Amino acid sequence: MTKVDDVVQWLILVFKLPADPSRHRVAVWRELRKVGALSLGQGIWAVPDVPVFADGVRRALDLTDKAGGQGITLQATGRSAGDAARFRELFTAARSADWAEFLADCAKFEAEIAKEIRIGKFTLAELEEEEQSLERLRRRHRDLTARDVFGAPEAADAAARLKQCTTVCEDYAERVFTVLHTSSEDLA
Repeated sequence: MTKVDDVVQWLILVFKLPADPSRHRVAVWRELRKVGALSLGQGIWAVPDVPVFADGVRRALDLTDKAGGQGITLQATGRSAGDAARFRELFTAARSADWAEFLADCAKFEAEIAKEIRIGKFTLAELEEEEQSLERLRRRHRDLTARDVFGAPEAADAAARLKQCTTVCEDYAERVFTVLHTSSEDLA
């Protein structure tokens, strides 16, 4: 992290985009949300000044330029230790919300597999779909981990839950292969 005398440096991003067409504002907003930027108000965002955010910031600035807008990037630390701590708290709260959403998605994943087991749907197509869902969870976990630079408390629970999802998927795979193997033996 970029620090000056142990103070975290932040990038403050100020965007001014034309009102029409709105797709340009939406594209910039989506890019900033995707990288985990903290919205401070209309067109004002913040991220810690660390390499994990550099590409997303660059993409948002490029989108702004292409739309005929203006983007300004400033460095800040906060005028006081309290300001700096509040920024960190706001950023960590946003990551906590991301982790809560991730944990909810893990619960949905596990419920989906439980449903497939309950109804006896043991097909390779379904297994492939579930494995793709698990891979999406893994990618999302990696992305969230990279941008959770201050370590939100939910991160440890999310890592454990992802391992649980992996175990659930592996168990489902075993069941699929057992059913398919048994079915092919019955045909012989």
